[in-house]
Amino acid sequence: MNNRLKQTIEEASKIFILTDENVAPFWLPETEYWFDCENAVEITIRPGEKYKNLQSVQRIWKTLMKHHADRNALLINLGGGVITDLGGFAASTYKRGIRFINIPTTLLAMVDAAIGGKTGIDFGGGKNQIGTFAEAEDVLIHQDYLMTLPQRELLSGMAEMLKYGFIADAKLLEINLVNYEQFIFRCGDIKRKIVAKDPTEKGLRKILNFGHTMGHAIESHCLTTETPLLHGEAMALGMGAALWLSERKLGLDADVLQRFESQIKMLLSEVEVSLSGADVEPILQYLVHDKKNKNNKPQFVLLEAVGKPIWDVEVEPDSVMQALNFIIGVVK
Repeated sequence: MNNRLKQTIEEASKIFILTDENVAPFWLPETEYWFDCENAVEITIRPGEKYKNLQSVQRIWKTLMKHHADRNALLINLGGGVITDLGGFAASTYKRGIRFINIPTTLLAMVDAAIGGKTGIDFGGGKNQIGTFAEAEDVLIHQDYLMTLPQRELLSGMAEMLKYGFIADAKLLEINLVNYEQFIFRCGDIKRKIVAKDPTEKGLRKILNFGHTMGHAIESHCLTTETPLLHGEAMALGMGAALWLSERKLGLDADVLQRFESQIKMLLSEVEVSLSGADVEPILQYLVHDKKNKNNKPQFVLLEAVGKPIWDVEVEPDSVMQALNFIIGVVK
């Protein structure tokens, strides 16, 4: 534990730890011991994206109020992206903001969700429709937390790591299940540098949404089915669609997409993707609610080349549909 983190914990008037039912049995006692906060108030919610909602936020707020949390209280978010998004939002809005620390326990949260000061919840069927920009006091990345992670979750995180490869560093396109750990901090560094230049996503930070416009629509739709996808799995599909559009609209080298077609099979090897042509229209309906839209038209991040992303690319509806049909065909 670094000195800044130790000071933050020592200064807290009361400490709360938010986690979920999957993480708690493995890591809650150890984390309380490591941070010398065995007297922390524990808040444990059910796991999964469908619980990243207003009801969960209200439960957190009520627990904070029940235990008389003041503005010097500290919330530790121990878990994956759902926990860091949800906990960050609850902390940033309770009494107009209390301090919070993120301790990501999934690969995806370590390289993306826990970093950068975005918080939020899903609302009205849309991903992250309600949220704030609020920086954690600290983000603790410790790879020991990955020891209990299922391979499906590791692959989901690796999809998000590939995103950094496409937009910033081609070396990251070489990741696999053997070498991914050596690239975790590189991904975090890329995101931190981008966020430092554009903290509230007015321009450059938009490149971090590569694959996410279509990916979020796919993820939201799949949450309504019996076969929901993890965030990284949906983003892998979204990146495939974005690469297809990049090749046709911006002249991206066809080899980039061809190579990714083999990678996506690896990324989705632990899940059965049951999408078909019947899912195209429902998925496209979710694009209507994408928070990046302008004048009700979706905005894509596309690539001129690896490491050369272009943001706010407006794509005609026919091309969007063709891209979606393409990527569904790849994973059938």
